Order: sequence, then structure tokens, then C-alpha cells
Amino acid sequence: MRSPMFGTVLIVACTVMQLYVLWRAASVPAIARHVPRRWLVAAGVLLWGALVGARLLAHGRDGALAAALELAGMDWMASLFLLTVALLAVDLVTGFGWLAPRLAPQLRGWGLAAGAALSALALVQGMRPPVVDSYEVRLRDLPAALDGTVLVAVSDLHAGSLLGERWLAARVAQVQAERPDLIVLLGDLLEGHGGEEGGLAPVLRRLTAPLGVWAVTGNHESHRRPDATPGAVAAAGLAVLHDRWVELRPGLIVAGVDDLTSRRSGEGAEMIARALAGRPAGAVVLLSHTPWYADTAAADGASLMLGGHTHGGQIWPFGYLVRTVYPLLAGRYEVAGMPVIVCRGTGTWGPRMRLWPPGEILRVTLRSGPAPAASAPG
Repeated sequence: MRSPMFGTVLIVACTVMQLYVLWRAASVPAIARHVPRRWLVAAGVLLWGALVGARLLAHGRDGALAAALELAGMDWMASLFLLTVALLAVDLVTGFGWLAPRLAPQLRGWGLAAGAALSALALVQGMRPPVVDSYEVRLRDLPAALDGTVLVAVSDLHAGSLLGERWLAARVAQVQAERPDLIVLLGDLLEGHGGEEGGLAPVLRRLTAPLGVWAVTGNHESHRRPDATPGAVAAAGLAVLHDRWVELRPGLIVAGVDDLTSRRSGEGAEMIARALAGRPAGAVVLLSHTPWYADTAAADGASLMLGGHTHGGQIWPFGYLVRTVYPLLAGRYEVAGMPVIVCRGTGTWGPRMRLWPPGEILRVTLRSGPAPAASAPG
């Protein structure tokens, strides 16, 4: 379960960033000359109110007004981050104004402009539909008869109040357009906070593939219980792999684990071992929302591991911080001879913003044979 402290920490961090941005903005000559201090304070109070309202009043609630407030507050949070990064870069270069006391205020103006420009770019990028990135992986134990099997994976849709039925229907159409043999959902399918899930089940029911549609839970689904199946997922008839495997065809097994962050520290290795135990011979595709314990998965016999959760950092340069916790951030890796592909997220969490790469859907073609084949996204 998510700690109740998360929202408090988020608001405190945003408050500190906003105070810093307003403090530095007040020293920019053009702002100091043309914007009365009381207007600056009023704007700060209004924007801070949007942040708090988005988190405490609108988050997880239905309705157009709640969605608009949450979207405004979350986008301002991301913009604050980019403004803080730009202004902090200026302060570090100028020694917080001590090394260039006359030039620093003007440079802060350029920092504000750079932060605003990056925010605008991130907003445009976040509103773009996800791209389809294609990979080929060669699995030694895959029967020749299954060579060319097409797997399509989505992760971190975060469907709900901000990314609703129309957006989800467009993503379903994208997936089906790839003519997949197998569809896998890598967790955080739903935002998971409010009662907005009811209309999503009919949309999810449109997902079809000859080898089935299989899902694992993410941390947002685990807000309820780590091993619970969300209502919309259950209503759509999607099969959820709770630390178990299923043989799709002789020689092809898909296995899944519940979100690794929802369990006690160190339990992840046991979950993966349990999910892979007793399986028949063949190639094993392991689904794990959080891309941890890849070495354990390889040692336990997984042929390919697919994950998500990281969003690829979502907004540069936040990814550098995310990588300290999730070294497998996005893209393809090789861990102990096992390919690992981490989706950078099909939707967005919080702000509808991304910088730089857009969201993605994975199209993975499975090949039989002993030699690994590396491939870049295409």
C-alpha cells in the first residue's frame, strides 16, 4: 500500500520549489520593474492553492471540475520542477549571485524563460499519442513453430479521471492494429484512486489476441491489496498472473508476479521463484511491473523479462534520480544472458507532460534459435 505520507511529502517539496522560484523571479529586473510584489504573491498563493487542491480535493474524484483542477495542479507541479532546475543551474554557475552579482539577475530571467520553454515542450510531448517501439528477441527454448510470434505490451496506462475512456479506446486501437498474437499489460493499468473505473471495462474488453490477454498488477492496482484484481480488469475478463505461470502453447510460457514494491523488502526473489516454479520446458516470458530482480529471474530460468513502472523518468532530468532506484530505466538490457525490456510507459502519471521521449507501446517479435539478437527500437 502507498504510504499516506506520500501526498504530504509531495506538497512540501512543491511548496519549497515554488518559494524558491518566486524568490528568484522577484530578483529578475524586468519582473521587479513591471510586476508589483503583491501581484507576485497573489499569483503564488493561487498556484499553490491549485497544487494543494489537485492533491487533496480533486485527486481520485469524478467529474469535469475535479479533472480540470487535478490536471492544472499536476502540470504546474511539473513546470515548477523544470523552472527550479533551470534557475538552480543559473545559481550554481553564478555561485547564487556572489560570483556575478550584476549579471546573475538577468541570467535568472533567461533561466525562467528556459524553464517555461521546457514546460511547454513537455506539455506538447505529453499530449502526443504513444509511439510503437519494435524489438526482436531470440529465445533459445522457443520452438521453431512459434518463431515470429508477435507480443504487444503496454505499461502504466494510468487510465482514470485524466486519461479516460476515449484516450484508452485509442490505445486499444493502437494495440490491435499491430495484429498481436499475445497482449500483455505490465501494471498500473488504472490510476486506482477513485471510482472512475466503471466505464473502462467495456473498452478493455476490446483487447483480443489468439494467445490471450494477460496482466500483472502494478503499484496503483496494489493500493487495494497486492493480490487483488481491480474491478475494471475483472469485469473486462482479463487474466491476471498473481505469482504464477501459464503455458500458452507447448514450449511457450508466460509468467507474472504482483508488484514487487508492494511486498516486504527481499520478498521479490521469493515471488519470482514462486511464479516460475514447476513450469514445463520451453521459453518463459516473465512479466513484472517493477524491473527489479532481473538477475534472479535469469537464474531461475526466465528467457525474457518485461517491465515498466519507471516511466523512463517521464520528465528530464528526473530520470537521473529515478535511475538510482531503478537501474533498468527504459529500453533493452541484457542481464546474465537474459534480455530485459523496460517500457517507459504508455500513459503518464500526474502531469500530462513528458520530456523528452514520448510514451510507448512495445512490439516484441519472438524468434527461435540459440543466438541472441540485439535490436534498437524502431
